[in-house]
Amino acid sequence: MRESCTEGLSEFTKNMNHEIVDAAVFSITASDLLEYLFCPRFTYFELYLGIPEHEERRFKVRKGRTIHEDKAKINPDYLRKKIGCIDRKKSVYLSSPKGIRGIIDEVLFLNDGSIAALDYKYAEYKEVTFKNHQYQLTLYSQLIHEHFHMPVNRGFIIYTRSNNKLVEVPISERMYANLDIIIEDILNVVQKGMYPEATKYKARCLDCCYKNICEKVI
Repeated sequence: MRESCTEGLSEFTKNMNHEIVDAAVFSITASDLLEYLFCPRFTYFELYLGIPEHEERRFKVRKGRTIHEDKAKINPDYLRKKIGCIDRKKSVYLSSPKGIRGIIDEVLFLNDGSIAALDYKYAEYKEVTFKNHQYQLTLYSQLIHEHFHMPVNRGFIIYTRSNNKLVEVPISERMYANLDIIIEDILNVVQKGMYPEATKYKARCLDCCYKNICEKVI
């Protein structure tokens, strides 16, 4: 059960001065979504309490940024043709009244009359698309559907560490509905200070920059 207090946090955390993010100016980015799905308390510490995460120290984040900076050099046109892509827009920034925004690596216009987001990942494909990647694509799909007013029922990921393998991800109505729930949960943390449960995957705590102040490991 979620709590709206900081009971159990270290004295350092309790005594910090912080401001709740203004609902009129805050909107959820893809990075915010990924961090919340990694662990809801990550969102609490970073966005509600305002404790810097120093993500630049993390190898995967640095490499991920490099891939996104260099993605213009990756040009698998044969893959786009295979899925029926007839046009595309690159590095598209979109925002929504729902309180989400993001820069989409590519927006693909397909020959069946639909549209899809394509995202590059500095990762190997493990024969499964992880939940965080699925919902990042769902967020992008929501944005491009609202902007272009075209059906969006799938997205694509290029896994750069698997020889630029292209993977199709179905985007269902259930995923859109679940995204709405996740957005509401994030806003409850950021705007109302609701203290969420930690991730149930304990291995994630080892790679978390907040592990020394989270009550789960105190």
